[in-house]
Amino acid sequence: MSPNPAAPVHLRAAGVSVVLATDGRLPAVLHWGPDLGELDASDLSAIATAAVPGTVPNDLDEGARVGILPEQASGWLGRPGLAGHRAGGAWSPLFALVAFDPEPAPEGGGRVRAVGRDDGAGLEVRLDIELLASGLLRQRATVVVAEGAAAEPFVVDGLAVALPVPPVATELFDLAGRWGRERAPQRAPFVVGVHARENRRGRTGPDAPLILAAGTAGFGFRDGEVWAMHVAWSGNHVSYAERLSTGAAVLAGGELLLPGEIALVPGEQYAGPWVYAAYGRGLDGVAARFHTHLRSRPQHPRTPRPVVLNTWEAVYFDHDLDRLIELARAGADVGAERYVLDDGWFRRRRDDKAGLGDWYVDEDVWPRGLHPLVDEVRRLGMQFGLWVEPEMVNPDSDLARAHPDWILATGGRQPLLSRSQQVLDLARPEVSAYLLERLDALLTEYPIAYLKWDHNRDLLDAGHGPLGTPGVHAQTAAVYRLIDELRARHPDVEIESCSSGGLRIDLEILERTDRVWGSDNIDPLERQQIQRYTGQLLPPELVGSHVGSPRSHSTARTHDLSFRAGTALFGSFGIEWDITRASPEERTELAAWVQLYKDVRGLLHTGTLVRADQHDPSFALHGVVAPDRSSALFSLVQLATPLTSVPGALRLPGLDPDRRYRVRPQPPGAAPALRQRRPPGWLAEGVELPGRVLGEVGLRAPALNPEQLLVLRAEAVDAR
Repeated sequence: MSPNPAAPVHLRAAGVSVVLATDGRLPAVLHWGPDLGELDASDLSAIATAAVPGTVPNDLDEGARVGILPEQASGWLGRPGLAGHRAGGAWSPLFALVAFDPEPAPEGGGRVRAVGRDDGAGLEVRLDIELLASGLLRQRATVVVAEGAAAEPFVVDGLAVALPVPPVATELFDLAGRWGRERAPQRAPFVVGVHARENRRGRTGPDAPLILAAGTAGFGFRDGEVWAMHVAWSGNHVSYAERLSTGAAVLAGGELLLPGEIALVPGEQYAGPWVYAAYGRGLDGVAARFHTHLRSRPQHPRTPRPVVLNTWEAVYFDHDLDRLIELARAGADVGAERYVLDDGWFRRRRDDKAGLGDWYVDEDVWPRGLHPLVDEVRRLGMQFGLWVEPEMVNPDSDLARAHPDWILATGGRQPLLSRSQQVLDLARPEVSAYLLERLDALLTEYPIAYLKWDHNRDLLDAGHGPLGTPGVHAQTAAVYRLIDELRARHPDVEIESCSSGGLRIDLEILERTDRVWGSDNIDPLERQQIQRYTGQLLPPELVGSHVGSPRSHSTARTHDLSFRAGTALFGSFGIEWDITRASPEERTELAAWVQLYKDVRGLLHTGTLVRADQHDPSFALHGVVAPDRSSALFSLVQLATPLTSVPGALRLPGLDPDRRYRVRPQPPGAAPALRQRRPPGWLAEGVELPGRVLGEVGLRAPALNPEQLLVLRAEAVDAR
């Protein structure tokens, strides 16, 4: 259709409004935030008029709005949305709007396709903006080189889409971290300048921001206005917040491109990743939009998330059939439903220094193949899963010796080793074909229900092909194609995204996987924070969380089973512990936790995540409230010793203020170690109170010893 610059577009869904204006240029967002209600054409026109910035001395003669793709030629003096050039020219395009096509959705929200063209630069840009039924906004940009443009390639240095945030957004929030301590929160004032998070690891990374949020002063989990964005891309990416001296401020992001990685000749195009954005009250409001969207996808797991027994921290590389069968029988006895054989099953894989790339069952360890183990696991009523790491290769492997040119490398040298590994160049068709054949053969020979797909090193000096040109973009796209083709051939196989634990977690890898591994660190004290903030993007059913051994493999800390299992409960529950060596009492208690998980996973994996804002950092409270708010499960976690001797009131967020609830301790998480002689009176038998009282006044918290937790069940006592 012909663009009409006088007709702003208003999209509404789930309490969110987005108003777009065109003015003959690429669209700009005039409002992204709380629902504005029904607006007629005159209202929208008035909003557009009122949103035009004023002019001040020594500035542009005309006020300029910030476009979704910010352009310097239109007056934006911050980072441009499109950065690139053609032999030094066409570096500052100015796109005229040639199409603007809104398409409202009957269930709420809708989408807009806008097309801009700069004939002088020989470029076209296509913008897709979509407000989903969840209230989640997503957008992406595609740059196209015109057929008649100069033959010299247009080199894309960067392509980022932006969203404005209002002046009241004065604080920034994102996540940092490292291996084994992923997703640590950090805050900063939103000052004039750029707060940029650049990832150059070739995978999402332990230090990825997950979300980049701007909010009102002091915003928390439950309070304040928050605007947040997430770049859905598993390779190099950038997220940034920028405020100019004019006061204009944006959140923006896209793929981080290496030099010369995208060079387009006439007729070619480059599409950036989807950038998702959420507005909400508090971080919980933002999280709810991401969770609602993920759960609405047709491929989202619909069956109950099974109890997983993973062999890694139980046996490591010691693959003995009798021992593994004994472990399987012990797992079945406590209620496990899926048995995953981890690293060590393929040729010459006796440690982590050899064998990667040789995806054949080791004939010396498994003379009859995996069949004896698989058959016994299935006889015990469990699904069988297998660990793979297809993108990596050990130099000490038949594959690397036969095809040294298959390794991502540049400059005539091999990249530095990490974990005795190099990375295979999946953008080479013969490499992807080899991996597809091997994985397809395994899934065809064995009744494998689940692949734990690992990725254990960063991409360093990731050069592609004989010239060693930058290859991270092509590698990322090739990984997606490989997984997509494998899933097309084996649609019933579930895949977990594992990457040195939780280092490849983003919404694009989750378009083709069914679970992520939250972290290699399953020390429950560390996992409390890791899972608390992984939940900022993902609902519990997508985050693998396992009960480890009494002494943590990662930290050497020792914890009670109740703390380990109570932490794992709020995720996709599993066991990673040699339970053949557990005492009868430990097995009995573990079985009780497994049964509780089975009883409450319907609630945990469909309900709304809630996280209380606590006055004391020594403890945390989180939970899940049923969609109809008829029930909830909470966990009070004592992380450290508190400053004060007697805890204060414990507020339970998210309940219906107009309903009455019975709150009681939930066995087996009902008896933590206390540091008081007598617990609060309500704890023994529970208490019945209105949701408003539980949310505003709360209950006197028991004084827990450090590294203990108490599970509470709240159930409505009045019918609705």
